[in-house]
Amino acid sequence: QVQLVESGGGLVQAGGSLRLSCAASGRTFSAYNMGWFRQAPGKEREFVAAIRWTGGNTFYSDSVKGRFTISRDNVESTVYLQMNSLKPGDTAVYYCAASDKGSGYRITDLYNYWGQGTQVTVSS
Repeated sequence: QVQLVESGGGLVQAGGSLRLSCAASGRTFSAYNMGWFRQAPGKEREFVAAIRWTGGNTFYSDSVKGRFTISRDNVESTVYLQMNSLKPGDTAVYYCAASDKGSGYRITDLYNYWGQGTQVTVSS
């Protein structure tokens, strides 16, 4: 089992920044690829970003590419999502997730473990 706890969400004005953290405990964190997803009210959960277990490869949705950066610290068992130039359309509950699969980073169903989510609200 892997337990994931997100933090860092909040209310920010458009154009501002937030840094989300996801602390992992349980099984070996470094063995998992990690992803961030988000879900806005009335919408399906969507992929935001992912990082391979080595930290050497990152993946982003087109909507956040160039504004968000995913990173990880395998010593601290934490994955981060730095969000810059935030827009009202980024408002959602953000979830981190862990996957032991070698591909399919954008696919929700391929992730084994999920955190409880943290709310991000961007005001215009």
